[in-house]
Amino acid sequence: MSLTRLRWRLRGAWLWPSFLVLSLADATIIHALPPAGDSATWVGGWLLASVLNLLAIVLLGRAGGQVVRRLRSDMPAVVARNYAGALLTLAITLAFLAAGLVNQGTVRADRAALADAAARAEAYIGAHAPASFQADVRTLDTYVMQEPLIYRFCASDVSGSRDYCVVVNRSQPFGRSVHYAGAEPNWLLAEGSS
Repeated sequence: MSLTRLRWRLRGAWLWPSFLVLSLADATIIHALPPAGDSATWVGGWLLASVLNLLAIVLLGRAGGQVVRRLRSDMPAVVARNYAGALLTLAITLAFLAAGLVNQGTVRADRAALADAAARAEAYIGAHAPASFQADVRTLDTYVMQEPLIYRFCASDVSGSRDYCVVVNRSQPFGRSVHYAGAEPNWLLAEGSS
């Protein structure tokens, strides 16, 4: 192997180290700032990132290498493909970061909607429920029916054997947004909807 070729090989060997490091960075970003929903596991993020990075390298690496070679015609094809693959993995990391940051606004809005609905339920249960259900009104069982508008909250009595449930519809004015919804616990309702 010639000295020039070895030099290019050493300068172009960024693909697999960048794949490894950026896949781990992607997993951390997905876990901390999920691109969809409000949570993601680290392992799930790592699997998603690894698969996307591999697909990008396999499907777009050769074309990306040709673009790099147009910019630097003195570069060997294999080195250009390595550079392109490394850039593709970096682009995926930046895309995950951007998607996660955009999704954080949705997550914050959903959490605020849930807090608002819980406050409405606590106020209603505190004013209308029998005294045995008011003892621990701050630990309501929550069932999301239609986020961010409709929620079902249940308060247990002191013995924990009965429930007092309300449905909160945030699209209604505060005074008319909460209605009594029976004594069926939320877990029973959730079983019926699955």
